[in-house]
Order: sequence, then C-alpha cells, then structure tokens
Amino acid sequence: MQARIDASDTLRNAKLMADRFQTISPVDGSVVFERDFTSRNEIKQTLERARSAFEHWRRVDLDERRARVERFIELAVADTDAVARELTMQIGRPIRDGGGEVRGWLERGRKMAELAPRALADIVLDDREGFTRFIRHEPLGLVVVLAPWNYPWLTSVNALAPALVAGNTVVLKHSEQTPLVAERIANAAVEAQLPEGVLQVLYLDHDRVRDVITDPRVAFVAFTGSVEGGRAIQQAAADRFIGVGLELGGKDPAYVCNGADIARTAAGLVDGAFYNAGQSCCAVERIYVHRDVYDPFIEAFIAEAKKLVLGDPRDTATTLGPVVRVRNAQAIQRQIDEAIAAGARSLLDASLFPEASRGLPYMPPTVLVDVDHGMQIMSEETFGPAIGVMRVADDAEAIVLMNDSQYGLTASVWTDDLARAQEIGGRVETGTWFMNRCDYLDPELAWVGVKNSGRGCSLSTLGYAQLTRPKSFHLRHAPG
Repeated sequence: MQARIDASDTLRNAKLMADRFQTISPVDGSVVFERDFTSRNEIKQTLERARSAFEHWRRVDLDERRARVERFIELAVADTDAVARELTMQIGRPIRDGGGEVRGWLERGRKMAELAPRALADIVLDDREGFTRFIRHEPLGLVVVLAPWNYPWLTSVNALAPALVAGNTVVLKHSEQTPLVAERIANAAVEAQLPEGVLQVLYLDHDRVRDVITDPRVAFVAFTGSVEGGRAIQQAAADRFIGVGLELGGKDPAYVCNGADIARTAAGLVDGAFYNAGQSCCAVERIYVHRDVYDPFIEAFIAEAKKLVLGDPRDTATTLGPVVRVRNAQAIQRQIDEAIAAGARSLLDASLFPEASRGLPYMPPTVLVDVDHGMQIMSEETFGPAIGVMRVADDAEAIVLMNDSQYGLTASVWTDDLARAQEIGGRVETGTWFMNRCDYLDPELAWVGVKNSGRGCSLSTLGYAQLTRPKSFHLRHAPG
C-alpha cells in the first residue's frame, strides 16, 4: 500500500513540474523567474477576450490606434536600466549592450506606426464612369506572436506593433527564458489603457502552443525561432487556412573583397560574429576572403577578436557574456571539436580569455581556418561565439560558396565598389544584402528569409501585408 502512495506522489509531482517552469540565469545559475504555465481554461478565456475585443478595436480610428500603440511602446521600456539588467540576467547579454535593444524596440515600434497610413491606405483605382472601385486593407483578427529569447524585445515588436496598429488583437507568448519581457509588455498594455483583450500574454509549453494555433479564433501566427520549431508551427496550422509568418535559422555569410578597408572590415565582422555571443538571428557565421587580402584580413580580425572581454555580463567592462544555456554551449563546442578533428585550426588561444575557466556556458571566442563545407561549422547554424574563415580565388567562387547553404536570411559584402556590391548581391540567395555592415535591421526595409530561413515578410510598409487581407469594393452607382 505504501508503494502505491509513493508512486502516486511521484506522478503528482511530475505533473506539477510539467505545469510549471523556471528561468535559470546563465550568469550565475540563479532562478530569475518561476510560475505555472497558463491553464487551458485561462487560455480559452484569453482567446475569447481577444476575439471579442477585435470587433471594437478594428473600428477605432487609425490615428487613435497609432497613438495608443506608440504610448504602449514607450511605456514598456520606460525603465531602461531595469530592462537592461533583466536582459542580462535572463540571457547573459553584457549590461553595456542592454540599452541597444531598448532603442531598437522604440525605433521599430515608432517607425511601423509612422508607416501605417501609407501601408494601410485604400488602393483607389482609375475612374470608370458609373463605378467607384477601391481595395481596402482589413485586419485579420487574432494574431498570435511567438517570440524567442535571443532578442525578446526586437523580435516581438516586428509583428506586435504593426498587428495592433492594423486593427488586430494580439496574444503574445515569449520564451521561457525571457518571461520578464512578457511581464513588462503585459503591464505596459494596461498602463497605456489599451482596451481589455487587445494585447494579452500567455505562458505556454509546446502542447499548449499547438492548442492555441489550432483554435478557430486564431487568424495568424508569427513565429521566430529554429527551423525545427518552424516546421512544428507549420504542421500545427496545416489543417487551417490561416497565414503563418516564419523567421527561422541562418548561416549568414560575409565576403571580404580585394580593395576592402581591412581595419574597418575586421572590426565590423568581429562585432557581427561575436555580438551577443553570436546568438543573433543574422549574426555572421561564415566568412569568405579574397586571396589577395586573406593574410592581412586574418591578422586584423584576430587582433580585433583579442580585444573581446569574456566575463560576468553584469560588469560594464565585459563585451562577451555567457551562452544562454549549458546545453547550447555544448552543441557549439561539438561543432568546434568536429571541425578541428577534420583538420581545422583555431587561431585564438583560450588562455587569452581567463574567464573561460568558469566553465560552460562561458565560452571563449573561436576563429577557425582551414575549414570547408563538409564541416558543420560552415554548413549548420552555430548560434554561438565561433566563426569559420575561408580563402576564395574570386567573386565567382565567393558567390557559389555563399549560396551553398540551406539558409538565406542576410549576407554581406565588404568593398569600396558600390557597383560590384550590387552586382554580387543580385546573385546571392538572401533576404537582405548588406554592403560594409551586417547584423542590423532597418525598419523601413522588408525583413524576409529565403530557403530554410523562413517565409513571409515583416517590417517596412510590406510588413503590413501579411497582417491584413485585401477587400475589394466594386460599387455601381444608381441610375440618374
């Protein structure tokens, strides 16, 4: 009898653990946040509130919706220092960089609100006697935004702001690693006096996410995450005729041309490869260098990488913090080890970064040469502080190698020749093509991935297209 009681207790404890989550800080292993996942009953109530709120919110004047959303955007990050501290403890980003995401949240949110009148204006057709004809952009309904941990503010605002401005209601689900961002967003929605049900937050595990996507009240899903996650979202929505926007993985390349400014290029690419410990959607993950400038580039790149300061991200001197989780760091290390076993050489001595002795998830930056596309470090997403560098003979070889990937989010070229940059960019399979910069989103430009980097488009006026549907008005005038 006692054994049965013990087994019952074990099952009950396992269920309690399954219904609850903890956020463990990569900085020091402390528990940053803990709570239950949203119950299925509360999920149903949340979705119903969103559905009901949509009927009112869609009819609010566009200028008023813009004003309310802009106020919400500002209130969410009003305490910039606290937001930065929370980001550091949740994901390990150096405290000195925390304000950058706040500025990006504000810039993108405000810009999308500013672009709305142009993006949402009726398309009025040429006059035809006896008829009035135009196309109107109508909101979809309830939009679900599934945001990742690496840029929890920036990735969410890309869909959240235009969805709300367009007249949709939004349910936001953040990663279990960044729940404090979700908390601030929920509180700001209340403080900004957005109508009840217009913007709500849920805490969901994978099963609950699937339940939400299959709910008939949901009209669109915006997801940022891994390719595997994107496939799961697509499969969950497969039985419904709703839109799905997917920003997925990347293995973003850079090409250093002969004639490039080597010092500026090296500094830019070290930042592009190692900022946020390489955990950026559009981080530079592989570099191709023209043979004429390969040696001086390698020398400059290594000199620049040696300036990185690995350490406790709460220290303002730290420029390279820990990877978000130990298991993530282990996966990155496996790619490094595999490449070295296959003949790659590491050009940075780990002893230059003594804080690496703290152990994972603190990882020193790694620069590998003598690499090839048979190695995962040059073909699979790394999402960490490791980069492979290859010598190429000319532009043609660089283009072939840049396109030799299942991904296509961003790519960059480093040159002083604008015409050359445009010509190469026209042949590279990517959503965004940079010249002399990388790892940046301009909110006035469309953000889109090709191949396994996703589908759909966010930002710019085009970003409103997937969050609205066209409705045609074909009005024949009464006789006389």
